[in-house]
Amino acid sequence: MEENLVISDVAEGIANLTLNRPEAMNAFSVAMLQAMGRALADLRFDPAIRVVIVTGAGKAFSAGADLKERAGMSPEQVKAFIFNIRRLMDDIELFPKPVIAAVNGAAFGGGMELALAADIRLAADTAQMGLTETRLAIIPGAGGTQRLPRLIGKGLAKEMIFTGRRINAQEALRIGLVNHVHPAEELMAASRRLAADICESGPIAVEQAKYAINRGSETDLNTGLAIESNAYWICIPTEDRLEGLAAFREKRKPIYRGK
Repeated sequence: MEENLVISDVAEGIANLTLNRPEAMNAFSVAMLQAMGRALADLRFDPAIRVVIVTGAGKAFSAGADLKERAGMSPEQVKAFIFNIRRLMDDIELFPKPVIAAVNGAAFGGGMELALAADIRLAADTAQMGLTETRLAIIPGAGGTQRLPRLIGKGLAKEMIFTGRRINAQEALRIGLVNHVHPAEELMAASRRLAADICESGPIAVEQAKYAINRGSETDLNTGLAIESNAYWICIPTEDRLEGLAAFREKRKPIYRGK
């Protein structure tokens, strides 16, 4: 069953990646971590893919690391696991296409860190989220201490991390942790609608906008503006830019090809 630990479904430019260990609340085993890395690698340079949606099978998004598996690891193996899961989250954040986290249920520890690494988070109204590591006498190790305060502010992030508290979807929406909340049965349809909206934009422009936002937000304003300018210059010689202008002039829907 190892080959089914991450299910990839591609249609109309949207790749849906489903974490598939529902019997373990989609906790990250070493094998599932590797499967997710392979799935992303397969999609990274595919020009037909415009948006990636990540969700979980069953009632959980991901409960984080598989603690049963980790209990049998040596300290060196734990270090390797943490290194690899951190690298996976970095790959998601730096993935050249937009990544939407469809948080369909529990997202704890590494599961919430996966959602934080995504560009946009949608949650089911039944979802719960939390960085619960301090309850186990460890700290978030896959970017949680860095991405959460950048998203919701240091004060709220410290409260969540220090206490290991879990919050529901409505509180996550209120503090800006998720973009939208939907009834559980409508979450994937809403995620696909959002992905389809993104697909109507120029793919090179979206990629460069993501790059400019991610890189610019980590520096001062003047440097960020320079990053934006360089990203804009990349869009100018593209066929898509000319197609966008032609479609506007001709009052029709543009057909972007990522060129």
